[in-house]
Amino acid sequence: MGKKEILKTLNEVFCEIFDDDELVIDEKTSASDIEDWDSLEHINLIMACEKKFGVKFDMPEIDRMKNVKEMAELIGEKLSKKENV
Repeated sequence: MGKKEILKTLNEVFCEIFDDDELVIDEKTSASDIEDWDSLEHINLIMACEKKFGVKFDMPEIDRMKNVKEMAELIGEKLSKKENV
């Protein structure tokens, strides 16, 4: 899955979690850009990403994800490792 596909899928996850079909994210999007993105929604977002992409994150990885770019890069790394197994 390429970067564009990951971002497109992430946007779908964000729309679902934040219940906003008009929401458009980009790599710079962070919690400060989305009013409802608090610590609880961050966990919901992580769980939804794990389910949607078929990956698992550990606590250091979750702490590392401060914006959409970091999320997309980590998802890309995990998907790449899955493909090479």
